[in-house]
Amino acid sequence: MSTDRTIQNIIRALVIIPQQVIRYIFSAAFRIFNPSDDNYPVTGVQPFEGDPTDEKSL
Repeated sequence: MSTDRTIQNIIRALVIIPQQVIRYIFSAAFRIFNPSDDNYPVTGVQPFEGDPTDEKSL
């Protein structure tokens, strides 16, 4: 009876492990291609307030 249970566990693992791998890959792809859920404020285009760089000789 122990060998039957071992064989059942092996078969179950052969079914479950590929399902878990596929679920892991698809969840990553879903997060990549899902619309952004960032809650950044809408600020629009910001003006440049810095000084231009000095011309340097290379």
